[in-house]
Amino acid sequence: MKHFKIINALLISALLCFTSMTDAKKLTLKRIFESPDLSGTSLRNLKISPDGSRVTFLQGKQEDKDQYDLWEYNIADNSTRLLVDSKALLPEGENLSAEEKARRERQRLAGLKGIIEYYWSNNGQTLLFPLGGNLYQYKLNVPSDQAVKQLTDSDAFDTDARFSPQGSYVSFIREQNIYVVDTETGKTRQMTQDGKDLIKNGMAEFVAQEEMDRDTGYWWSPDEKHIAYLQVDESPVSITERYEINADNIEIIKQRYPYTGEANVDVKLGILNMKKRSTRWVDTGEETDFYIPRVNWLPDSKKVSYQWQSRDQQTLELRFANLSGDSKTILTDRSETWINLHHDLRFLADESFIWASERDGFKHLYHFDDSGKLLKQLTKGNWMVDEITGINKDTGHIFFTGTYDSPLEKQLYSQKLDTDTPEKPQRITQREGFHSISMDKEATVYIDRWNDREHPTQISLHKTNGERVTWLNENRLDENHPYHAYLDEHIKNEFGELKAADGQTLHYRMIKPADFSADKKYPVFFYTYGGPHAQLVTKAWPRRFVEQYMAQQGFLVFVLDNRGMARRGVRFEAPLYKKMGGVEIVDQLVGVDYLKTLPYVDGDRIGIFGWSYGGYMALRALSKAPDTFAIGVSVAPVSDFRLYDTHYTERYMSTPQLNAEGYEETAIFGDADKIQDHKLLLIHGMADDNVLFTNTTKMIKLLQDAGILFDTMIYPGAKHGISGSTAQYHVYKTISDFYIKHLKP
Repeated sequence: MKHFKIINALLISALLCFTSMTDAKKLTLKRIFESPDLSGTSLRNLKISPDGSRVTFLQGKQEDKDQYDLWEYNIADNSTRLLVDSKALLPEGENLSAEEKARRERQRLAGLKGIIEYYWSNNGQTLLFPLGGNLYQYKLNVPSDQAVKQLTDSDAFDTDARFSPQGSYVSFIREQNIYVVDTETGKTRQMTQDGKDLIKNGMAEFVAQEEMDRDTGYWWSPDEKHIAYLQVDESPVSITERYEINADNIEIIKQRYPYTGEANVDVKLGILNMKKRSTRWVDTGEETDFYIPRVNWLPDSKKVSYQWQSRDQQTLELRFANLSGDSKTILTDRSETWINLHHDLRFLADESFIWASERDGFKHLYHFDDSGKLLKQLTKGNWMVDEITGINKDTGHIFFTGTYDSPLEKQLYSQKLDTDTPEKPQRITQREGFHSISMDKEATVYIDRWNDREHPTQISLHKTNGERVTWLNENRLDENHPYHAYLDEHIKNEFGELKAADGQTLHYRMIKPADFSADKKYPVFFYTYGGPHAQLVTKAWPRRFVEQYMAQQGFLVFVLDNRGMARRGVRFEAPLYKKMGGVEIVDQLVGVDYLKTLPYVDGDRIGIFGWSYGGYMALRALSKAPDTFAIGVSVAPVSDFRLYDTHYTERYMSTPQLNAEGYEETAIFGDADKIQDHKLLLIHGMADDNVLFTNTTKMIKLLQDAGILFDTMIYPGAKHGISGSTAQYHVYKTISDFYIKHLKP
């Protein structure tokens, strides 16, 4: 590969710290979780400014990879500079509210500090960011000592802030109500009044944040005259008394947790008139038990669209509401199993729109007019679109990522809006691997975050024909890179295919042990997730180096994606419907059977490990196939899906009332007595508000009552992700020691 010399000054200075790390070293678990990050300089939330002159991003500090600051890269003069140092602005750090802690946990940002989100004004002159419960703005083209201005100063914790479309206001949520700040006068106004106790205005309910990929509850009209917002009433949801057990105290948390089959929150969609500060409620119909996963304004600001999802998630309607609150259904998607939500609704200037649907078995793009009449199918075939990245209205091109070339990769493609060949998109990115794409608003340039199994993330700026404009972070694995010292010990992934019982292809990857010899027999670190909306077998750089570490400890690492997992279409996902924990285990056992055919695998020393749904899979494997796995490690597992939430569980299992037999069969409890002595390590955070700690305490009691001996490690104060470098190190040290003790004594 030809390497450009346009590596910014920031990276050069940062990487000089590692010039002494040129001698080969052994990878240790402790080093994996220390700073600086072994994957190289950590850049997050990259955005192209509205005027296209610069790229902004969040970057972790060299001395603390989890503390993020705000930076910019200026395209014209090829320079990088720090805009806001989070430590300098807030030296003592943040004291997060309970609501914000929960919000960050839902966003999988719980372990991060400093500036973790920011927004551009549409004129490209101002940046907005929250820090410590207050809001700040950074103005460009003013002296640096005057650039940062604090917008709010309150004892309350202000969250979910953003600029209005024309930059006249900054809106945010405070104490369950919508507020705005006038950016010219600095005057703050409270726009809704009735948010208190169990009523929340403009906020996303629990299942929206955790399961619908929606972390907001309000949306500006383009002309800034109205705000559409959801009002959530939590009173129908039963109260769960959850114990958050910390190191030095126990908190009793009364959480309204919507268990599967039970009541959800009541939701109303309102249209707030900015001038009158009054709300008109949208007529959503007679049905009261439904979801609103998405809301988007039409370009003329006279109509707002919302997606209405039935409780069983087999019907999804796109509806338009006028400013008077009258609704009209524009199109409907239906499924015999479930409908996957997406963010791929895009309105064009004539108010026709692009919509994604799995109606032909794979997620593809369709062009409809404003009445819901199908104009053209834009993509087609036995592959799927991941997401729309942009639409260039001048050239008539739509850009998207997808699996056209391989389900193990993510590539960028384009298609003409008037195409006659929907089955043949034009590929833009060329390097094998995973390309995460961020485009400017007009789809004229894009940021490419590329990586593959052997190369950590490289970030570059491109024209839409694929031509690279410049590197933003080349992140080469040269002698200055933090992982360079460990390259001599790095072991490559090998990929392969197996067949499921119905003939579908199962992809796997494998890392052979260090100093591999075909004449030896090795134990197996069998890693799984198994659940929907996830994919582990990809040609992407690993999030963690634990697999490398285990291979270097003499384990063969094996990972297989079973039916039910993501990016393979409806036929691949649907087999687990109403019977979770069935086909997933069947497919994983196909992987085990394959391993046992390999002369260098010790079939009596295979240990399964998983987290969350993977933790459930580990328990399921030990109870359903007790003689197959020598050990199992289950972290934060669901043990009974009757203990999990409505939106996720009912999507795949229906309700316990309608599928009682399926829930009974899916639960671990009925087979817990089949788990054998000394085979299980059970790990859970004691303040988990997602997969409640109750899942593990019930398992503990059942195992004890059955006289089964097992190991346990629990983490006081820890949530579902058991976040933080120290805690993560301890988790994986516990796991690796368990494997070594039992499989490599």
